[in-house]
Amino acid sequence: MGVWETAAPAGANLVLALEFAMGTALVGGAWLARRKRFREHGWCQAAVVGLNLAVIAAMMVPAFREQVWPKLPGKIGKAYYAVATTHAALGSLAEIAALYVVLSAGTNLLPERFRIRRYKVWMKSVLVLWWAVLLLGTATYVRWYVPLR
Repeated sequence: MGVWETAAPAGANLVLALEFAMGTALVGGAWLARRKRFREHGWCQAAVVGLNLAVIAAMMVPAFREQVWPKLPGKIGKAYYAVATTHAALGSLAEIAALYVVLSAGTNLLPERFRIRRYKVWMKSVLVLWWAVLLLGTATYVRWYVPLR
């Protein structure tokens, strides 16, 4: 049994804890922006987006590739696969959108015509999407690792 009395491997427990810590850090970063501490806000959000990209690459993609991908599309109607696939699709969208915001707001790498003009709308939308994906990830964790009683 894992840390939280589940069948989860230690890596899955670590990912879940890290994701909640990152989600909390994103809310903290939003608070920094409201306090007009934009440099700290930018560093906080960029660090979370970068760490999340590493977690996705190291842990989530391999798990999805091994446990879900081989059974698609035939088993998409089963919760085990449907929740994980929805989480992966929306999570990919959230990470790409977050990377776009970080590149647009924090660097000069994007040409001017591709940069965001309405930062608040983008940032708030990505934060809401991120938390929805975090909840879907929690649902995936529960479906995969918490034994049914």
